[in-house]
Amino acid sequence: MKKALLLFSGGLDSILTAKILQKQKIKITPICFKSYFFDCNLAKKSAKKLGLNLKVIDFSKEHLKIVRFPKYGRGKGINPCIDCHLLMIEKTKEILEKEKYDFLATGEVLGERPLSQNARALKLIEKEANLENQILRPLSAKLLPETIYEKKGIVKREKLLSISGKSRKSQLALAKEFKIKKIPFPAGGCILTDLEYSKKLKELFSKIPDCDGDDCQILTKGRIFWEGSNLIVVARNEKECKEIEKLKKKKDLILEPENFSGPTVLIRGFNQKIKKEIVIRAVEFLLNYSKKLPLKEIIIELKNK
Repeated sequence: MKKALLLFSGGLDSILTAKILQKQKIKITPICFKSYFFDCNLAKKSAKKLGLNLKVIDFSKEHLKIVRFPKYGRGKGINPCIDCHLLMIEKTKEILEKEKYDFLATGEVLGERPLSQNARALKLIEKEANLENQILRPLSAKLLPETIYEKKGIVKREKLLSISGKSRKSQLALAKEFKIKKIPFPAGGCILTDLEYSKKLKELFSKIPDCDGDDCQILTKGRIFWEGSNLIVVARNEKECKEIEKLKKKKDLILEPENFSGPTVLIRGFNQKIKKEIVIRAVEFLLNYSKKLPLKEIIIELKNK
């Protein structure tokens, strides 16, 4: 039995791709990449339903580098989709060669995503990864140049498809054919496409060029305020209060209300000493976002450990 590595997001496209290849008696190993900006939760659920053993690769640090300095530009947000997908392909290629898989496949659909799934981008990624005509895209294969796997008869081209564009009609019809009852939502999940988060991340890169993954993640955990090069994060709910605690660094300060209900506030000085006036400003934010303050004494705990 031939075996293939399949880039797998857990969305409908990647599920259908797995089904199409399985129909040709090919053993599938799905692979998903996680970073500071997206996870593999959907991929895990979908792989489990399909009875497949998912490989999860954490490439967070390498991914952060290309988010900072993309070679092939960004989308509407700060998302470097072409660079990101190229990095995934290069990492998958390493596993492909090391573990001797027969070929590499993806669930990409020609024209579905304007930045990374147009004909030019697909060719560019193949060329940069030194995999020209060596990435099989079963959903759109008949609209693309024939791969070496099809030429060698490893995969039968006549059993592949010619889907293109953003419409999901063909995929939904195929899902019905394969008796897929629960259709997962489109698998994007990359916070880099969110315009509000993109603004926050660009500001972080500008103020703190050597920021790390924890700094990028803390931007999603509350209201964000800058006092010079000091970052103040004000939690919006109980969940964020707990998450802020988990992302606290050694020199961070945390403020918590003791005798009233209010948000947890984190101050990050990025290895510089946090001055008293910054703490006072953070206290002001805490009080402003507290719904009901005590009439007499206000007690706030300051944590630095």
